[in-house]
Amino acid sequence: MYHTIGVLFPFFMPIARALISVSDKTGILPLAHFLEQRGVHILSTGGTAKLLRENNISVQDVSEYTGFPEMLDGRVKTLHPKIHGGLLYLRGNTEHEKTVAEHGIFPIDLVIVNLYPFAEVLKKGGSKEELIENIDIGGPSMLRSAAKNFKSVTVVTDPADYPLVIQELSENNGETTLKTREMLMGKVFALTASYDSMIASTFSSFFGFGGTEVFPLRYGENPHQKASFYTLGNTDEISLPNAHKIQGKELSYNNILDADSALRAILEFPEDPAVVFVKHLSPCGIALGKTLEEAYSGALSSDPLSAFGGVVACNREVSENLAKKMGDIFLEIIIAPSFSPEAQKVFEKFPNLRLLTLSPFLMANGQKDVRSVFGGMLVQDSDNSTLSLENLEIVTKRSPTDEEMENLLFAWKSVKSVKSNAIVIAKNGATVGIGGGLTSRVDACSLALQKAGEKAKGAVVASDAFFPFSDGPGALGKGGITAIIQPGGSKRDQEVIEICDEMGIAMVFTGVRAFRH
Repeated sequence: MYHTIGVLFPFFMPIARALISVSDKTGILPLAHFLEQRGVHILSTGGTAKLLRENNISVQDVSEYTGFPEMLDGRVKTLHPKIHGGLLYLRGNTEHEKTVAEHGIFPIDLVIVNLYPFAEVLKKGGSKEELIENIDIGGPSMLRSAAKNFKSVTVVTDPADYPLVIQELSENNGETTLKTREMLMGKVFALTASYDSMIASTFSSFFGFGGTEVFPLRYGENPHQKASFYTLGNTDEISLPNAHKIQGKELSYNNILDADSALRAILEFPEDPAVVFVKHLSPCGIALGKTLEEAYSGALSSDPLSAFGGVVACNREVSENLAKKMGDIFLEIIIAPSFSPEAQKVFEKFPNLRLLTLSPFLMANGQKDVRSVFGGMLVQDSDNSTLSLENLEIVTKRSPTDEEMENLLFAWKSVKSVKSNAIVIAKNGATVGIGGGLTSRVDACSLALQKAGEKAKGAVVASDAFFPFSDGPGALGKGGITAIIQPGGSKRDQEVIEICDEMGIAMVFTGVRAFRH
């Protein structure tokens, strides 16, 4: 039993009535035959009903059930209270049951619908009139009604899910499981969102991917490119669309990218005061400290040349004293949970400097990364992986000291934000050399060593992926590195371990990769 608006009613009853109306007829006949054999009453429309009858499947026309004919060339057929009432009413709700009984409305327990082939017509170069005729109205309406009431209604729009429905009905005495109904509900709203976005993209300047424009930008990466900033609507997540700008110029396309990189990097360090400098999408300095001022000094000293004109993220409130230090260098953006009133007063001297606040200043679980490619999008879980001492495998003869291990874990968190191939050299809770975005790992080692200079002696290294050859660790050892953290998993791991042993370098494997392309 479960509870809805104060009324108790059963989870689900065996499917007794199904509505089938599909443009894509793939796999529909075996499913319809199966339903008929189980005694399910089938409602259908137009070409689907014709196909079912031609294959000796008993079917009732929707128009016969509703008592209202299809009209306007089929534009109006399922938009009727006897259809949507049968989908939406709450089973077991006394008032709902009374209402549907009074109006001769029967429950519709299973909806099998897919939409007019707008995408196919668009792909074939159909005319505007053809495209308009292939904008489905009744289909999305039925899908949304059924999906909203998924606790009582099974809704299927993808032929690939037909076997699952058959299996569940066979194994559960004519019922589907709540877990499956909820999964199918999610697919429905993903489909209708995509479908509507495609139509919007075709007939307007809207960029259809389910996002909402936050504001248009002056231009994109370069002045000749048009651009806008969109939100995916996740108002409870820490993200730049949810940031509050308390000062400064409007954000540019490149500002937003750099600010996002800084935000991702700083969120790796929730415990201690931390500061991150970012330039051109990659950190150029990350440091921890007993105070935020100490962390700022450590991050800046990592690469002061690159820090000029960069973006800074802090995980604590910015004080007046820190604001004065920040005023000594040209910065584009500062991101922090808050700025003290005194700090804001200091920053008033720099009216173009953007100050952004976000709250809560913590990475939300379940966030997604979305990136575009020509004609498509990539979506993945954000990399929220964490390491602990229990996760690590010490593979060399020498184990890291406690101090080295602490710096290795810091370096690993830092390297996750650097563009691959990525190498981070760290010492005393701060990066001292970063090599990222290079096409070979040994080049990344060389750049990080060049940036670190003498600071590399006695420092540790994190590599975002395994070393394919021993040349990288060899170069690091010659530069004075004493410990390395890396995923492991190369065919030449043993060669890498051997050169570390020869040079007295302690090395640990994470078993986890940290690519950032």
